[in-house]
Amino acid sequence: MARHRLHSTLRRMRDDWDQRARTNARHYVATGQTRWTDEEFFASGRQEIAEDILNDLENVCQGRDPKSMRVLEIGCGAGRVTRALGEVFGEVHAVDVSGEMVRLAREAAAGMTNVFVYQNNGMDLSVIPNVPFDFAFSVIVFQHIPSLHVIESYVRDVGRLLRPGGLFKFQVLGHPPAEPSRWRKLVRWLRYRNNSWYGVTIGSGEAEAIAGRCGFELRYQTGAGTSEYWLWMFRR
Repeated sequence: MARHRLHSTLRRMRDDWDQRARTNARHYVATGQTRWTDEEFFASGRQEIAEDILNDLENVCQGRDPKSMRVLEIGCGAGRVTRALGEVFGEVHAVDVSGEMVRLAREAAAGMTNVFVYQNNGMDLSVIPNVPFDFAFSVIVFQHIPSLHVIESYVRDVGRLLRPGGLFKFQVLGHPPAEPSRWRKLVRWLRYRNNSWYGVTIGSGEAEAIAGRCGFELRYQTGAGTSEYWLWMFRR
């Protein structure tokens, strides 16, 4: 990806998410409601953890006590899931491209001495301490990234930090098996108009190739071709 185009994409992602955070952060993090109370918002984060982590502890923990695990979250937003992760795991490190979202996530985790939140550059984890992580997680984040190069950069950097055998469980925007040409044109136009909301689509072959190039085994996947395409990548 050309350097100037990459920098433009990352800047747009940061600026757009800062603006969304100022406008209505919780709605843009979880679009199911326009207005969220504190109780509703953080309860939805706990529900996310219950459905996608606590129901999958064999893969996530692999026999470890969650309280002994160091966990990484990509795209923490306003801390909806971050806070729930901190209630389950021993140590949580979370990143977001938006400084405004990071500020809100830190407020959400105020008083939680095991939670650390950083603003990153939108494509790697260089701000994270170079220590081994046991599990990495991301939900409703990569669906908004318009660059396959950026997504692969994240996967590669997770691989740098994740211990051998550790799981990176995350969602991407699935590539429909047969995209009609009119749909492709609409998606391209929407990305042009707002390239930090409509992300790049990924097919199963692309997901497999990214995993291989970044040192992972793509062991499980669900929801291919949908907006909630889950990938289970285990560090080799």
